[in-house]
Amino acid sequence: MPSLVTRAPAKINLTLHVLGRREGDGYHELESLVAFTGSGDTLSLMPGGELTLDVSGPTAGPAGPLDDNLVIRAAKRLTKAIPGLRIGGFHLIKRLPVAAGIGGGSSDAAAALRLLARLNDLSLDHPAVVEAARATGSDVPVCLDPRGRMMRGAGEDVGPALGFAPLPAVLINPGVPVATAPVFKALGLTVGQRHAGEAHPLLARCLGFGEILAAVTPARNDLEAPALTVAPVIADTLTALRDQPGCRLARMSGSGATVFGLFATRSDAVWAAAAIRAMQPSWWVRAALLR
Repeated sequence: MPSLVTRAPAKINLTLHVLGRREGDGYHELESLVAFTGSGDTLSLMPGGELTLDVSGPTAGPAGPLDDNLVIRAAKRLTKAIPGLRIGGFHLIKRLPVAAGIGGGSSDAAAALRLLARLNDLSLDHPAVVEAARATGSDVPVCLDPRGRMMRGAGEDVGPALGFAPLPAVLINPGVPVATAPVFKALGLTVGQRHAGEAHPLLARCLGFGEILAAVTPARNDLEAPALTVAPVIADTLTALRDQPGCRLARMSGSGATVFGLFATRSDAVWAAAAIRAMQPSWWVRAALLR
């Protein structure tokens, strides 16, 4: 049987409201509109043999130990839930920056579950697949079917695909890994504490670019300010985006350090990416369409 292949795109938090910190488990309760790039990492699965993983690509080095990779963690959880599950060897081509606030590892894990589901004729809403995603990481469930949608709670509540128009964007990562825990620590919420702020805007399906922009502009990323105390260079990337002609909104994704800018047209985004890359050749800069 030939290899099965899928993409593992970057997840971009267009908004990220922190509602508070839950009493029972201490997790932060979130409300976030997410979208996905058209490209990112690539994961393939060669059926047969033992469960293995090898990693290559430009960001393979920082991806961490193979036996602790989220691809392997997700696959092991699914094999434990379904005895006799057909497995094989994974190969991950890593292109997305690591610890970057764009769900690269979570998207890789979701891609592994998609490939195993395809190999074993399981639907993505199969209870064992969904539970394996939830147990692997808070961002994995929303990455199972990578289309723009709302995610809530600690990532376990995933809304339906919204089908909005593609959003021309530029993504920047300054090459500084940012762990999530210090950012939440800097936010400073104690267990049971609620976070102040306006409610998240309600979103209809199939909105155009202008409608999405109007909806998300008054929203926010509540982790942006605390992340700036952890990695001040994020301010420089946001300024670089806001200085570009055609940039309609610049905001941080996730817990950073990746930021995104939304642009009126795809050509504006491409030109802006080229201009920023010329000024900061050490930064990871990509033009993208977010869906």
